[in-house]
Amino acid sequence: MLSVTTTGRGPNLVMLHGWGLNSNVWSAMLPALQNRWRVTCIDLSGHGGSCARIDLRDLDAVCTALELAAPRTPAVWLGWSLGGLIATAYALRYPECVSRLILVASQPRFASAADWPHGMASKPLDDFAASLDRQPKDTLARFLALQVHTSEHPSSTLRRLRAAMSAGAPDEGSLASGLSLLRTTDLRARLTSLACPLRLILGERDALVHATAGPAVTELVKSVRHRVIAGAGHAPFLSHVREFNNVLEEFLDD
Repeated sequence: MLSVTTTGRGPNLVMLHGWGLNSNVWSAMLPALQNRWRVTCIDLSGHGGSCARIDLRDLDAVCTALELAAPRTPAVWLGWSLGGLIATAYALRYPECVSRLILVASQPRFASAADWPHGMASKPLDDFAASLDRQPKDTLARFLALQVHTSEHPSSTLRRLRAAMSAGAPDEGSLASGLSLLRTTDLRARLTSLACPLRLILGERDALVHATAGPAVTELVKSVRHRVIAGAGHAPFLSHVREFNNVLEEFLDD
């Protein structure tokens, strides 16, 4: 089963964390959100408290498990990084369940390509995959550091990421399948059939998902709105809390 925590009262908001992390990464945001929202945080398979062992590369199986874990009524879905990619797949499969999709440092394709220069180069992603087999802990530590090294406030942000990860270390199989999903998935062609409003929150200095992804996704889905957090890297909700919360409040209310 997937581990689910729910807090607060109001309209439903579902939150999915990124690769190698767990729902503890949202802990600083919950006090403000739970005053107005019924917040459901779900640990992806093999992460945090989830004992389920679902191959994350199998998006159909992942979405089926999420549908069983999520609220029965339509909800706003917010996904960070890998969680955003999975939330996008969920919104495409279960359009009646998602009233709005908010992607944080996420996009429909993570690996860069000749026609999509807005993500991480393929070689570093391949290098991460190769080292994951030999040194999973060191590889995950390097990935966390990569998320913050170009951002303002890198040390404090990295401490918060490490603290969240220590609350529930992911299993190696789920790390491998999640990284493979990031390396190979491309939802751009399907994004045009998205039935709900789409919002993007990006970091100006993000080395994994470039700020240029905002205009690029707008070319695919004209109704998209995006905001860029100045000075932020891949975890703007940790490095630039006030600025992020202001944008999130705007997107939750628009």
